[in-house]
Amino acid sequence: MSYKIVVDSCGEFTKEMKTNSHFHHVPLTLHIEEEEILDDASFNQKEFIEKMAGSKECPKSSCPSPKAYMEAYEGEEERVYGVTLSSQLSGSYNSAQLGKDLLEEKEKQKKVHIFDSCSASCGQTQIALKILECEEAGLPFLEVVKEVEEYISQMGTYFVLESLENLRKNGRLTGIKAFVATAMNIKPIMAATDIGEITQLGQARGMEKALKKMIEIIGEKHKNTKEKRLAISYCNCKERAQWVKNQFLQSMELKDVIMLDTGGISTLYANDGGIIVAL
Repeated sequence: MSYKIVVDSCGEFTKEMKTNSHFHHVPLTLHIEEEEILDDASFNQKEFIEKMAGSKECPKSSCPSPKAYMEAYEGEEERVYGVTLSSQLSGSYNSAQLGKDLLEEKEKQKKVHIFDSCSASCGQTQIALKILECEEAGLPFLEVVKEVEEYISQMGTYFVLESLENLRKNGRLTGIKAFVATAMNIKPIMAATDIGEITQLGQARGMEKALKKMIEIIGEKHKNTKEKRLAISYCNCKERAQWVKNQFLQSMELKDVIMLDTGGISTLYANDGGIIVAL
């Protein structure tokens, strides 16, 4: 028996995941002025950051079609797991579900489950790796679903960005007051709620203080981290991400830490210098 893990392209893959045949990406599309850019292996982060900096228009994104998902699910694998962006932030989850419905009309014997990550970026990576762990442990399909849904309910996703403008202009900060403190260099500490909406947990002056405060908040919320894996996604700021990793390792015990450079969708929303963590 075999399986496939299908992740929309907001979820970054480690080098090992990229060479593991169980993992498959379904690309979203980036829109900047009149140009459409597919968020796949051809995505050039540096060029896209430069285009965003030089554009008078806010870049946007669109999710994969149900047909694209259906085609990603097809194949000889008997079990398929989908992992999408939070349904509160994107239409990707609904599209993935419609793709599942289309597939089941043709292949009724295939087992398919779509996970709403209630997260994004490295949060999706964490979920995909959890699915792999459950499958490799030999758990039956329904047990995998149960274990992973429980994992999602306990996982936290947090981020500190240089700018929230792309999130705000694309309507991803619903219910959060417009943040105007650029002149004072105030950086908000943001997180995903239990249902995958974005909320603000605090703020600090400057990135370093904000990141330290984020780490303190995470330490207060998450206990018994010795057997947990931390994921850090960073947008064009590897040294900053390494500093964040070191700060975490000084403050808590962790099973593992993985670091990922952002793909297209995460680059659009995290923007140059952004840090996202999932635990």
